[in-house]
Amino acid sequence: MSQRKATGDAGRATIRDVAERAGVSVASVSRVLSGNYPVSDELRRRVMKVVRDLDYVTNAHARSLAGGGTPTVAILINNITGAAFAHVAKGVEGAATLRGWLSLVGTTGDDPERELALVNLMRQQGVAAVVLLGGAYDFDEYQLRMARFARSLDAAGSHLVLVGRPPLEGDVPATTVDYDNEGGAYAMASHLLSAGHRRVLVLPGPDRLTTAQGRLRGAQRAFEAYGVPFDPGLVRHGPYDDTHGYEAVESALHETPDFTAVLAGTDVVAAGAMQALRAAGLRVPEDVSIVGYDDIPLASQLTPQLTTVHVPYEEMGRVALRAVADRRGGGAGRRKGTDGEHLVLGTHVVVRNSVRPPAPTRTAR
Repeated sequence: MSQRKATGDAGRATIRDVAERAGVSVASVSRVLSGNYPVSDELRRRVMKVVRDLDYVTNAHARSLAGGGTPTVAILINNITGAAFAHVAKGVEGAATLRGWLSLVGTTGDDPERELALVNLMRQQGVAAVVLLGGAYDFDEYQLRMARFARSLDAAGSHLVLVGRPPLEGDVPATTVDYDNEGGAYAMASHLLSAGHRRVLVLPGPDRLTTAQGRLRGAQRAFEAYGVPFDPGLVRHGPYDDTHGYEAVESALHETPDFTAVLAGTDVVAAGAMQALRAAGLRVPEDVSIVGYDDIPLASQLTPQLTTVHVPYEEMGRVALRAVADRRGGGAGRRKGTDGEHLVLGTHVVVRNSVRPPAPTRTAR
C-alpha cells in the first residue's frame, strides 16, 4: 500500500494518491472524475474502486461550489427530456429557489455506473443534497454502493434523497419520497378488467427497474383479485419511450393478436402503442382500449384523450426539497445520522376517452 503524502487536511487522500494506487496518471484520474472525456470502462472501474477505497474527496471543488455558504442541490435524472421526472425536477428547483438555494441538474443516461459516479462526484463537490430521480436498479452491488454513498454524504453534512423509488435497505441515512406505484397499476388494471377486458397487453417498462417491477406486480394483483388468469406471454419489457410502445404492439399483433387492451407503463409508451394500432387499421378505443401511466400533459393532448394514472410528480419534488431543508434546519427533530425517512404520496386513475368494453369480434373466447 502506498504512503499518503501530507495535505492541507491531515490523512485525507489526494488525487496523486488515487493515481498512484490505480497505477495511472493524475490526468487520467481527472478525466474519469470529471466525466467530460471518453475513457475506457476498465479505466473507469479501476479509478472509481480506488476513489471508494480511499474515500477521496476534492475539497477545493467543494469550497468553490459551496458559493460562500449558499446551499446547492444536485438533481440527477435519467433523461432530461423525460416529461415525468422533468416535473419532479421543476418541483425541486422551484422549492430551492424560494429558499435562495442553487440547483444543478445532471443526467445519468440509464447507466447505473454513471449514476453512482455522479452521486460520488456530487459528494466530492460538497452539495447540500443529492436528489436522485427515477427507478432504482435491482441488483445487490448497486444497492450496497448507493447505501455507502448515502452514509458518506451524511458524514459530510450532505444528504441523499431518493424520489420515485423504494428506500434503501437497512439503517441508511437517506430520505425517500415515493408514490403508490404498485397501487396505481392495480387501479388501472382493475379499470380495464371492470370494463370487461381479459386479454391485456402489458408494457411495464425495463425489467431491471424497480418502477417497472412495481407496475407489473400491481397489474398481476388486479388480475388475481378479479379471478382472471394473467398471461405472462402478454408482457413486453422495454424502455419508457414511444418506439418501444410502437414495436411492442406491432409484434404482439403478429404473435398474440387476441388482446383487447394495452396497459402501457407510461403515457409516452401509450402514445407509441396508439400509433402502432392505427398503422394496423385498428381504432382506439373501438377496437382496442389503451391506458397509460403518469398523467403528463401529453395524455390530454392525444386523440382520444388518454385514461391514465396521475402521479403528483411536481409535488414530490417540493416534498423532497422540503425534507432536505427541514433536516438542515433541524425540523421535526431530524439530525445527521438518523434513520431514513420514507414519504409516500397517493396516485389515482384519471378517466378520459381511451377505454371501452371489448368489441365483440375481439373478445377472447
